[in-house]
Amino acid sequence: MARQVSGHEQPVGTTRTLESTSDGAVVKRSVLPGGLRVITEHVPASRSATVGLWVGIGSRDEPEAVAGAAHYLEHLLFKGTKNRDAKQIAEEVDAVGGELNAFTAKEHTCYYAQVLDTDLPLAMDLVTDVVFEALCTDRDMDMERSVVLEEISMRDDDPEDLLHETFVTAILGDHPLGRPVLGTEKSIVEMAPAALRNFYKRRYTLPRMVLAVAGNVDHNQVLRLVRKALKDRLDGTAMPFAPRAGRTRIKTVPKLALHTDDTEQAHVMLGLRSLSRHDDRRFALSVLNAALGGGMSSRLFQEIREQRGLAYQVYSSVASYADTGHMAVYAGCQPEKLGDVAGVIREVLEKVGVDGLTDAEVARAKGQLRGGLVLGLEDTSSRMSRIGKNELNYGRYLGVDDTIARIDAVTAEDVCALARTLFARPGGVTAAAVVGPYAHADDLPDDLHEVIAS
Repeated sequence: MARQVSGHEQPVGTTRTLESTSDGAVVKRSVLPGGLRVITEHVPASRSATVGLWVGIGSRDEPEAVAGAAHYLEHLLFKGTKNRDAKQIAEEVDAVGGELNAFTAKEHTCYYAQVLDTDLPLAMDLVTDVVFEALCTDRDMDMERSVVLEEISMRDDDPEDLLHETFVTAILGDHPLGRPVLGTEKSIVEMAPAALRNFYKRRYTLPRMVLAVAGNVDHNQVLRLVRKALKDRLDGTAMPFAPRAGRTRIKTVPKLALHTDDTEQAHVMLGLRSLSRHDDRRFALSVLNAALGGGMSSRLFQEIREQRGLAYQVYSSVASYADTGHMAVYAGCQPEKLGDVAGVIREVLEKVGVDGLTDAEVARAKGQLRGGLVLGLEDTSSRMSRIGKNELNYGRYLGVDDTIARIDAVTAEDVCALARTLFARPGGVTAAAVVGPYAHADDLPDDLHEVIAS
């Protein structure tokens, strides 16, 4: 297969067809003046369309003084624009039965609208209006500050969400990736309107953006709508930014973090640093993760819940960023069983690190990944997300069939070699976090301390 030209390498003013399938689906990419990339997936059988404007700015891009700015800004942009107030925005999307929303992550923010295909012009107008024409007044910022603080409180009331934030901070330390996406109560309370508006104006630029549209849409119609919405902004010779890359320097220091909370269960997460999203072994990592804790047949679920009855919920997960990543195992159990659970997790990781997985486990994991990938593309929102993230993160398109082929190419030997690398340290674990009814870390079971100290 010929090398696909990356979005940041494609000349301004050109359009490329990235994929055309036998069922009529077509993926195209255009690079517009100003550096905006527009990527569409035409899905003939669909009656809906989803528009997503991806901005390559997330919580890792925030100076410490404005921690939480990307998420705060996501809230603020919906409060009113030069053309609509907040009520009008809500009324217009409700009038067509659509959805208008946004989300912020460590490395990007996405504003999206899902509507009937006939309402594509409205969706495009709403999304671009919110992102480019927001007023960001002092009054709106003060009002939304309370909402963001409520969201932080809501996260703190959910032990699993709080555990995840505690774990990420433990494993990534004081690096910006280790900070909560929501920011802290202190940073939100102290954030000045001028600082947030400056973050908005300096970071929300076209070369950092990808407009992804999926559904019963025509690429040329999408381009016409974009040009109508953005007008003079589509000017100049700026090229899109290349995908994030590089190597971040985060010192790995074994750490056990405790957040004392009066919960009925102990919630624990143990994990280790893993691969960046640019690592070619990421497909083997997906197979390893699925086999370890991706379903009811996974090694961890069978060992901890089915065979020993130590926990109701147990799973593993991976997060991959541009220059690092982490793998984690979660379990929720009775406080008196925490030591046993930690010990079994350690045993499973050590055994997989030495012996790898069986052929049957690898086959089941690959089947799970294939099924999850295809079934996850049943709606246009998922398709929009897939093409938008691929373009932003990699600058290129990897089709479903190509992705499945990469998954199928993973062997048990590939997984074993990766497990040996990741779990080289006894137990593999370099960070652990606990949320539960423990007053002090010394109250945690010895088995948990040993997992980190070994």
